[in-house]
Amino acid sequence: MKRRTFVRHATVAGVGMATAPVFGGQRLVADTIEGAPALVGLGQRADLVLRGGIVFDGTGAAPRSLDVAITGDRITAISSNLPAGGEELDVTGLAVAPGFVDIHSHADMNLFVNRNAESRIRQGVTLEVVGQDGGSIGPWSDAQFESNRDSWRRRGVEIDFRDPAGFVERITREAPAVNVASMVGNGALRGLVVGNEDRPATPAEIERMQDILSDLLERGCVGLSSGLEYTPSGFADAAELVALASVLVGTGLPYASHMRNEDDRLLGAVEEALHVGRVAGVPVQISHLKAQGQRNYWKAEAALDLIQRASDDGVDVHFDRYPYTAYATGLTNLFPSSYRAGGSQAFLARLRAPETAAVLEDAARDKVALLGDWNSVQISSTNDETAWARGRLLGDLARERGIDPYLLTLELLEANGGGVGMIGHGMGEQNTAMILSHPLGMLCSDGGAYAPYGPLSTGAPHPRGYGSFPRLLGHYARDTGALTLESAIHKVTRMPALKLGIEDRGILRMGAHADVVAFDPDTVADRASFDDPHQYPTGIPHVVVNGALTLRDGEHTGALAGRGVTAG
Repeated sequence: MKRRTFVRHATVAGVGMATAPVFGGQRLVADTIEGAPALVGLGQRADLVLRGGIVFDGTGAAPRSLDVAITGDRITAISSNLPAGGEELDVTGLAVAPGFVDIHSHADMNLFVNRNAESRIRQGVTLEVVGQDGGSIGPWSDAQFESNRDSWRRRGVEIDFRDPAGFVERITREAPAVNVASMVGNGALRGLVVGNEDRPATPAEIERMQDILSDLLERGCVGLSSGLEYTPSGFADAAELVALASVLVGTGLPYASHMRNEDDRLLGAVEEALHVGRVAGVPVQISHLKAQGQRNYWKAEAALDLIQRASDDGVDVHFDRYPYTAYATGLTNLFPSSYRAGGSQAFLARLRAPETAAVLEDAARDKVALLGDWNSVQISSTNDETAWARGRLLGDLARERGIDPYLLTLELLEANGGGVGMIGHGMGEQNTAMILSHPLGMLCSDGGAYAPYGPLSTGAPHPRGYGSFPRLLGHYARDTGALTLESAIHKVTRMPALKLGIEDRGILRMGAHADVVAFDPDTVADRASFDDPHQYPTGIPHVVVNGALTLRDGEHTGALAGRGVTAG
């Protein structure tokens, strides 16, 4: 939407405010959150007033020309011609929206490495929902805690928590630039109680996992996640997932699943996720919905149909997706999860063992053929000894080094102890737009926290860590018209907040937490690319977190006002 059209739309929407009621000499503006009219009044002198913006409240309603007043960490007035505040911010011509909620984030521990959260706050993200793909920060055993403490200490981070609730409590004490909520990963639960073995959990083990999950939910975690293409999360069968998800009953919190398959067996994986929600009686959030490999592109529409029909039948189901046609994972994901049981060293041994080497090679070559060719695999992260591979397409790199691509894959895995990151180029643009625009879909980044300087500048991460939210607003809402700006904002604000039971974020209304983004709908755009990912977006000059002006005129102010967020 071009600014002249956008402003005309907003102005027309605001004309009716001339007839709004007056109370105590002050004009009141009707708010329409969820169809329940409320009155937003004018209170005391505000600390900060965002003046002259076009306000999108997050509900999907038409925008309105309004000022927004903030006092402390709360929105205290939304109206026309507000009195002067302690500080004024001219946002004339800018869209003013609730801070963006990343419902599937992997920022996690990097928020302690660089508390400015540069790649997140500059996208307009003010709430990160971590603990995804079955891999939350704990719960850990004593041995797991010691191992993780030593690992993070080498990066300058001291940890004093053993589970995701403790992690969120530490976020409040540490105060990065963004807010953080966490799910509980079934893989973390399984790793603690069952270990890395590929076997069914016993009834006693399931009961212990349920007890731990219940405690963590009581301490504020916002749901259960699974990562069924990873280990040990994927060693859980449907019955175990139902048993764990049943702990969510009565909380309203979702079971979020990175499904068991996202290519040849996609539809069966969707059915499994829906089955868990139906049988357990809990909401479902399907993580980063996609159809990988050209031969599976047709399944995207079929998957959406399955999800829509389940929703029509009463299942509380939604999904999320990042706005790119490539995904990011570990290079080990080229191989079946059953061969990754027992941890990295056991897997690496199987790569060379005569009885398993041929099977694993065939599986990896089949996976690459599904994506297209070896240049569909891009190396994103390695250790320093193999830094020469970072950012390179595997096919090109193998040709330069005069080695078969599969043998280069083995070389990289062995040199890195199995810890190699990859980007897989394997989805279609038409499907991406269709998924992003679906009424049940939300936006996620599925990305980490980075910065183009310091320790978070290494490697060649997926550009989604820098550009997901501006890409939705710019490329998909403005440039291609795949969805309206109101809808795009709703998908990154009120919609995900309500899915998580977080009532006072993701919306602009009096009394809500003052998480606010001001962006230019004409210029907002992602700049990060697969070849050069460490680039900030454009068109998002101002971001407020809990009332603190954290990004001003495109520059980080140094404010660190984030806190841990719980459901309710």
